[in-house]
Amino acid sequence: MKRPLPRWTGAGAAALGLLFMAYGLSRGEMEVVFAKAVKLCLECIGIG
Repeated sequence: MKRPLPRWTGAGAAALGLLFMAYGLSRGEMEVVFAKAVKLCLECIGIG
């Protein structure tokens, strides 16, 4: 029988995810990811 995870596990994982998102935003990664997404989308439709 499996042991259930503690209640704080989900909240801790969400807080860690928010921390990593804030770190990426502070480094300017949003522009990089957006540029790659646009390039990939345009290649899929055949424009780029």
